[in-house]
Amino acid sequence: MRHVSLIYKRMRPEAARLAHQIAEWFQRRKIQVFIVENIDNSGVCRSYEKIDIPSETEAVVVVGGDGTFLSVARFIEERAIPIIGVNLGGLGFLTEINAETCFAEFEKILAGDFEIEERMALRVSVRRGDQEIFSHRVLNDAVINKAALARIIDLHATINGHFLTHYRGDGLIICTPTGSTAYNVSAGGPIIFPTARVVILTPICPFTLANRAIVFPAEVMVSVEVAEPASDVTLTCDGQVGCPIRDLDQVNVTAAPNPLRLIKTSGVNHFDILRTKLKWGQQ
Repeated sequence: MRHVSLIYKRMRPEAARLAHQIAEWFQRRKIQVFIVENIDNSGVCRSYEKIDIPSETEAVVVVGGDGTFLSVARFIEERAIPIIGVNLGGLGFLTEINAETCFAEFEKILAGDFEIEERMALRVSVRRGDQEIFSHRVLNDAVINKAALARIIDLHATINGHFLTHYRGDGLIICTPTGSTAYNVSAGGPIIFPTARVVILTPICPFTLANRAIVFPAEVMVSVEVAEPASDVTLTCDGQVGCPIRDLDQVNVTAAPNPLRLIKTSGVNHFDILRTKLKWGQQ
């Protein structure tokens, strides 16, 4: 490995300190480092900027939390650069190594003791009439809900053009296996092993209790329309980027053509992270 790009959480001095320590560690090993603070791309239908990651980059290191990781993943959506996350606290579902152990894990990576794990992503778009007004790559989830409190939303969902069901409740989550441990699990959806290739639909507080989460193969196209005059309905991608939804808008979700390539070392185990983050076995 000869070139690494290092992106750290914005407006966090501890992230900047750790990132520069990591940069110096790589530089002492004759590895070139591109280092930069992350930028803020969150908001509703705002212009989307990218950090220009150098073409010679062989790996991207993210220092921050899972939110920082999700934003950086969008910068490399069309490129096959592998990525690894360093969490400022303990462990994250995406930032899988912590500050205390990161240098030992980097030693393993330089020694070739790692594998590349591919994670499915989604392509989410909104069509308004004959125009596509919004398109975004999603690693975790796309959520359709209302901004107003205590308001029910009516949604019609189709799978490959075939009517699936009418959802009536607080909204709908469409997520990847990676995102199954995020909003989806809080809404009662299933936990899916992250390398699986499936799409999960989970209603949020459905009015009809028979409406349950459904798991589909990755090859399907999910289409969702608001079934009543739309007011304060929003599509939110990975909890960071949003788009207002109007009457007759159609939200289409398919598997993205390029998966995320995640660097995994032997010291990180998905089941350990599940037990730690979800506090299994703790009183």
